[in-house]
Amino acid sequence: MEYVYASMLLHSAGQEINEANVKKVLDAAGVKADDGRVKALIASLKDVNIEEAIKSAAVPVAAAAPTAPAAGGAKKEEKKEEEDGAKAEESAAAGLGALFG
Repeated sequence: MEYVYASMLLHSAGQEINEANVKKVLDAAGVKADDGRVKALIASLKDVNIEEAIKSAAVPVAAAAPTAPAAGGAKKEEKKEEEDGAKAEESAAAGLGALFG
């Protein structure tokens, strides 16, 4: 995963994603770069539009939100949404921990 993260960091910084730059990022992070894995990453990203890949992977917030219930169940549904939102935030935080793990 650190190889993919290195390429995403380079992309977001506006730097060219090539073997030398990926190795520099990995070295800075304290990861011993495997030349074969770096070459495979560069080859696999050759024809990939990273911006489009990121956009297609993102889930729109509006699509994830449930529709409004009938007037009678509004309070019950509102409480459930709060609980679901808290669980989603905890899951997101746990996933971010893997970036530094």
